[in-house]
Amino acid sequence: MAGKVFFSVSMSLDGFIAPESVPVEGFFAPEKQDDPQVQRWMAQWMELQQWIFPQRFFRENLKLGEGGEEGRDNDIVRETFERTGASVMGKRMFDLGQQAWPEEAPFHTPVFVVTHEKRDPWERPGGTTFHFVNDGIEPALDQAREAAGDRDVRIAGGGATILEYVNAGLIDEFSIALSPVLFGSGIRLFEGVDAGRVALEQVRAEPTQRVTHLTYTVHER
Repeated sequence: MAGKVFFSVSMSLDGFIAPESVPVEGFFAPEKQDDPQVQRWMAQWMELQQWIFPQRFFRENLKLGEGGEEGRDNDIVRETFERTGASVMGKRMFDLGQQAWPEEAPFHTPVFVVTHEKRDPWERPGGTTFHFVNDGIEPALDQAREAAGDRDVRIAGGGATILEYVNAGLIDEFSIALSPVLFGSGIRLFEGVDAGRVALEQVRAEPTQRVTHLTYTVHER
């Protein structure tokens, strides 16, 4: 039996999943780190994701050192990782992540990148192989489903790619870690959603000390 297609993101209280876009090229280059725009983006991003950085599973998976918090937040991070048999992402997320991920990328499964770039698969240590799909979101998902087997497929991002899958009716479930921060502007996850065809049913609402985890199933309206 095929698994579910899902996404899982952190969101500010006013509905943003990332600060305003910045040029991807050289974002993490040393000479860029004094750029006020880059500093502001990073500060907001760190504030949004502050709940996940102390978690033991997250720290171990990214090899950030031993120790860390345990509890429901940590369980959710681990459960999300363990249910994922393959991931799909857009080219912009890949380009930014390629600069930031360690050599042993944190997915440890096949990842399918929706892109116009033709490129051979890129294998990383630890079981992550990036495959570059040039013919749209549905073929990328088909390949991810085949690779995932009985496990789930995660649409990893970014926001525009997630929205494409939502509007195409290809998402079964999603989770939001609602973070107690306000951005005022940025990238809204549901900007441009086809609300006329998407209906949601709340499955869970789990408040923790740091965030509130909300889970919904998606149905066609």
